[in-house]
Amino acid sequence: MILLDAEKLTVSRPDRDLFRDVSLTVSSGDRIGLIGINGTGKSTLLRVLAGNQIPESGVVRNGRGVTFSVLDQEAPLPDGTALSVVEQSASQTSSAENTNQKWEAEAVLERLGMGGHHDRPTANMSGGEKKRVALARALVKPADVLILDEPTNHLDLDSIEWLESYLFDHRGALLLVSHDRHLLDSLTTKMLELDRGTGYVHDGSYASYLENKQEREVAAASAEAVRKNQAKAELAWLRRGAPARTSKPKARIQRAKEILNTKPEGPARAGNLHLEFPTPRLGEVVVELEGVSLKAPDGRQLFSDIELRLDPRERLGVVGPNGAGKTSLIDIIAGRREPDTGTVTTGSTVAMGYYDQLGDILDPNARAREIVAGPHRDPDWTDTRLLEAFWFDRDTQWAEVHTLSGGERRRLQLLKVLAERPNVLLLDEPTNDLDLETLRALEDFLYDWPGAVLVVSHDRAFLERVVSDAIVIDGKGNAKRWPGGFNEWDKHRKSQSGGKRGALAAKDATDATQAAKKSKKNQTKKKSGRSSSTLSVLIRENEKTIRRLEKRKAALEEKLVDAGTDHEELRTLGEELATISDQLETAEEEWLSLSEEQDQR
Repeated sequence: MILLDAEKLTVSRPDRDLFRDVSLTVSSGDRIGLIGINGTGKSTLLRVLAGNQIPESGVVRNGRGVTFSVLDQEAPLPDGTALSVVEQSASQTSSAENTNQKWEAEAVLERLGMGGHHDRPTANMSGGEKKRVALARALVKPADVLILDEPTNHLDLDSIEWLESYLFDHRGALLLVSHDRHLLDSLTTKMLELDRGTGYVHDGSYASYLENKQEREVAAASAEAVRKNQAKAELAWLRRGAPARTSKPKARIQRAKEILNTKPEGPARAGNLHLEFPTPRLGEVVVELEGVSLKAPDGRQLFSDIELRLDPRERLGVVGPNGAGKTSLIDIIAGRREPDTGTVTTGSTVAMGYYDQLGDILDPNARAREIVAGPHRDPDWTDTRLLEAFWFDRDTQWAEVHTLSGGERRRLQLLKVLAERPNVLLLDEPTNDLDLETLRALEDFLYDWPGAVLVVSHDRAFLERVVSDAIVIDGKGNAKRWPGGFNEWDKHRKSQSGGKRGALAAKDATDATQAAKKSKKNQTKKKSGRSSSTLSVLIRENEKTIRRLEKRKAALEEKLVDAGTDHEELRTLGEELATISDQLETAEEEWLSLSEEQDQR
C-alpha cells in the first residue's frame, strides 16, 4: 500500500538549490534512510514530506487517512511535565487503548533515560533532555509513517540499542536521518541520497548504498573518459581536414577543446580533511588526575578516586549512561570545573581545544569566515584555506551563520576549535549533527593527528575506529580504565547481559579491572597471541594502507584513460597498476585475517 508519493520536489535557499526534482514513494513496510552531506536539505525534505513545509515546486500526495508522527530537530515542546506531554501524544489512540497510555509513556521515557524526570517541567530541561522527551512523544504517537530526524542525538548506548530494537519491530513505514551507521545498516531497506541537489534512491541497507555510490562514481568517471576520447578523436579529424572545410568546423573545434579542458564532476567532497597546520609539541606531562572525585548537585557520587595519566598520543574514550558524569569528567580535565577531592596537573606545553555538546554561541549575523578568524582580526587567506579544507566552498564562506544548516554550524564550531592549533583535543559528543562523510573523514584525521584525544561519545562506529582504551563510568560512582577500548568493553557488557539488544551489563567498573587482569594472565600463558589493543592498532594501520592504495589505484586508472595511444606510457602505467592491485589485495586479506583474530579473542 502506498502511504506517500512525492513528485519533483524542489527547495532552495538564497545562495543555491537545496534539492531539485526529488521524487520518492513510501509504501507500507518501507524503512528509508535519508543521507547526504550537511546543507543538502535532509531535514528540510523530511519537513516537506511530513507536510510541515511547502516546497517551491512539486507535490506530495498522501494515502487516504495516512497519519504521521515526526521528530523534528527544531520543533519546540509544549508546556507541561515530561510525562504529561508524552501522554498527550499517546492519547490519540482508541478509547480501549487509552488505559495503557500512561504505562506506555512511562515505559518509553524510562528506556530513553528520562525515568526519574516524569514530573519535571519541559521548560526547565536541558537541550538533550528535551530531545529525549520529543523522541518519546514521536514513538508513542500512533502513526502509519514515523519520521525521525537524528533520533540518537543525546541518547546513551543503552537507549540507542533499545531504540534500534523498537524500530526494528515498528510495523509502519519509517523515514530516518541519522549519523549512526550501525542503526542505518541494521534497519534500512532503502536509502535516499541527496547529492548536490539531486536525489538518488538505493535499494538495500547502508552497506548497499556505499557499494552503489562507489559504482555510480566509477560509472561516471568511465562515461567522462569515453566522452573525452570521442572529443580527442573528433578534434584530430577536424585538424586533419582540408583547408576548404576549416570555416565551418571552428565551433566544433572549440567545443572539442572545451570538453578536453573540462574536469569531470567528482564526489561532492574529497575523502580526507586536509587540515595541515603546525601542532605544538607535547612534553612528557599532558594531564594527570590523582584521587579525583565528584558528586552531583543532588549528592549522588558520580565517580571517586580516579587515577589517570594521559599519554601524548592518547586515544581515550569515555563511556557510560546519561547522567553518570562523563561531561563533568572532561570539564575537570579542561579546567572548567574543580573536583570535590583530588588534584589535576596540566603540562606546561598543553594547548587544549574543547569541542563541547553545545558549542560556542555563534553570532547568527556573522559570516562563516569571520567566525574562523575570530573577533580580533580580519579574515585572510589562511582562513580561506582552512575553510576550503573543511569543505566550506566560496559561497558558504561568505554565508551568514543563520543561513547554515544545523550540521554546517556544528562543523564550523569544530573547525573553530581546530583552528586554534590545540595539541590536546577534548570532544564531547562530536558526532551529533555531523554528516556521515564528515564523520569518516574526522575519524581518519584523528588517527593521524599528532596530539592527544579524549572523546565522549555514544556513536559505536566512531568509538570503534578512534579510541584505543576507554574509561567506563558506570553510574554507580565507579570509574575505571578498560584496556582494549570500546570493543572489549562492549563484548564484556553484552556477554554479561546474554547478548540481548539494549541491555547494558550491570557489572561495575571493578569487573573491568578483574577482566583486564584475567586477560593479561591469559596473554602471559599464550605468548604467541596478540592483545586486543594491539590488534586494534594493527587494523587501523591496515585500513590506512588500504585507503592509500585505493587512492593510488584510482589515480593510475585516471592516467590510463588520459594516456591515449602512448604505448610506452600505457605499459609503464599498466605495470604500476598491476603492482598496486596486488598490494591492495594483500592488504585486504591481511585486514580479514586481523579482524578474524580479533573476533576470536
